[in-house]
Amino acid sequence: MKKTHGQMSESFALSALLTIVGGFLDAYTYICRGGVFANAQTGNIVLLGLSVAERRWSTAVRYLLPILSFAVGVILAELIRERYRRMPQSEVGMHWRQIVILAEIVLLAMVAFLPQRMNTLVDAVISCVCALQVHSFRKVRGSAFATTMCTGNLRSGTEQLMIWLRSRDAKAGRRAGIYGAILLLFSIGAVLGGISAAKLGEKSILLCCILLLVVYAIMFAEEEQGEKRRYRM
Repeated sequence: MKKTHGQMSESFALSALLTIVGGFLDAYTYICRGGVFANAQTGNIVLLGLSVAERRWSTAVRYLLPILSFAVGVILAELIRERYRRMPQSEVGMHWRQIVILAEIVLLAMVAFLPQRMNTLVDAVISCVCALQVHSFRKVRGSAFATTMCTGNLRSGTEQLMIWLRSRDAKAGRRAGIYGAILLLFSIGAVLGGISAAKLGEKSILLCCILLLVVYAIMFAEEEQGEKRRYRM
């Protein structure tokens, strides 16, 4: 039987931790790294436009770099996926999404030791990390979602809630609950990011590395459980 590995990235526990990381990173960059949004680039695009309109060119560059870095992160995620997706796991030793998680951990750990005068580089690196994550982890229990931004999750959750209110469809109710939990977890991540950034400064981002290490371990555990189920079949 052909092995499939993608479903391990859709568990709620894994998605919950990634969502907390997403909220944390947005609060961290905004509070501790110069008022730039690392996750959803809409705010940066608006601020870029305003800076250009006011001819504040150095400020415009500060908002432009995270936007470009986000695009680079998507490209890197695609390259990793294409490079390792079809390779036998015995050759790689891990799933391609685990490689993405390891890359996130390394990049965020480096950021923790960069001073305030390098905030422009820091924001660019974190935007790249967010793109790696949001492009690689796009479903929770079969439903599309985002770990680093809320607008799409809010829209989908509200849609599923309305379906449930009209038809009492149990699946729609469960999906609405999942989206609601994801939105709450993102908010919790933002609260944790804000508190820890205020108290620990630049190195507070190491807390995200710890959460991502847990994600990495969960993926190994779920992969092992999946192998056992396939073996029994």
